[in-house]
Amino acid sequence: MTGLRTELHIDRLGLRGEGIAHGVEGPIYVPYALPGDTIIAEVEGERGRLIEIRTPSPDRISAFCPHYGICGGCAVQALAPGAYAAWKRGLVVEALRYAKIEAEIADLVDAHGLGRRRATFHARYNARGKARVGFMRARAHNVIDLDFCPILAPQMRGALAAAHAIAAALHAAQKPLDISVTGSHSGLDIDIKGHGPLRPAQIQSLVGVAEAQDLARIANDRLCVVERRPPVLKMGKAEVAPPPGVFLQATEAAEEALAAKVCESLAGARRIADLFAGIGTFSLRLAERAQVHAVDSDEPALAALAKAARAAPGLRPVTIEPRDLFLRRPLGKEEFQRFDAVLFDPPRAGAEAQARALAQSAVPLVVAVSCSAQSFARDAALLSAGYRIESITPFDQFRHSPHIECVGVFRRSMDKPRRPRRLLG
Repeated sequence: MTGLRTELHIDRLGLRGEGIAHGVEGPIYVPYALPGDTIIAEVEGERGRLIEIRTPSPDRISAFCPHYGICGGCAVQALAPGAYAAWKRGLVVEALRYAKIEAEIADLVDAHGLGRRRATFHARYNARGKARVGFMRARAHNVIDLDFCPILAPQMRGALAAAHAIAAALHAAQKPLDISVTGSHSGLDIDIKGHGPLRPAQIQSLVGVAEAQDLARIANDRLCVVERRPPVLKMGKAEVAPPPGVFLQATEAAEEALAAKVCESLAGARRIADLFAGIGTFSLRLAERAQVHAVDSDEPALAALAKAARAAPGLRPVTIEPRDLFLRRPLGKEEFQRFDAVLFDPPRAGAEAQARALAQSAVPLVVAVSCSAQSFARDAALLSAGYRIESITPFDQFRHSPHIECVGVFRRSMDKPRRPRRLLG
């Protein structure tokens, strides 16, 4: 980036964690700048690159990672805890304000715990076939070569070394790889994307990597290449052997905190539909005291859920249904008649079609879990046509990033369906 060097005063943080200053022609976005900073930035259009901090913000602290400001994995490391929590909670407040939804927002719940148990590393090769393995450089497409990352959980120890070894084993094709690593209770579980079909010699190389790195499993595009022992995840009373590449909450602390909030909110419900259930993060815990019908489009994930439910002692009946809950086949209001509560935890795009159907149903209680403040606010607006918002709680499992989790509790309104209320103030 080349542009004019300009002195700027940073007023606030944006949705992606960048500092925002008021320029002559509009806002200027400067990554790694903080509210209260006076900086020198190289400015081109609405983008700025931080060159020098002339006067630091009173909320500026030292970043703990030497890669911060270069690696794109963390957007906000240098903001004091109080100001950081206010910004993170504010992402939910602003999303609801934009959707014209009036609701009280609880304090931010710190759900980072011991760190990330899941990460995707990128491998890119130079002309000599040597790989750089790590996260993408901030605002760029090249990879920062890493040998450690301080936000990874203890069970991810050895993850980067394993990713480097896999990249070396597959160097001949020189294809850009995404190497997803999950720290299970029985070892590292790895899924490779981007390579395509493997030749026998490459399979043998990966078997050697699994042995040398003591990995639980390696898969290629969700197809198992070698499994030395099944990866195991504990969910309440159950133990789940997940299929390769399946969705999982990024930290154990977040999974426990989200599940505790969900179970508390659904206490007393006897028949629960868990939509976008995956491998049973919530279903298996809810089944300790209620009948659960788990629905998802990922059939291998549902099969793992069902197997875990059968093996776990003392669970109520869990049924599964493979189904596309987006535009093609969301559950309709008649199908909801057999449930007294519904939970949904969709991907980042949210559950627009399902929220519309729920708003027309008679289900007494709905709990929505989301990893996007924007799609959560949209779905909350749809639900508020038939429900009142009882509570909204933000959870911070992706610490130092602009990503935020929410749990919303919606109670059936006895009034006629109405339009969402406009936020006051």
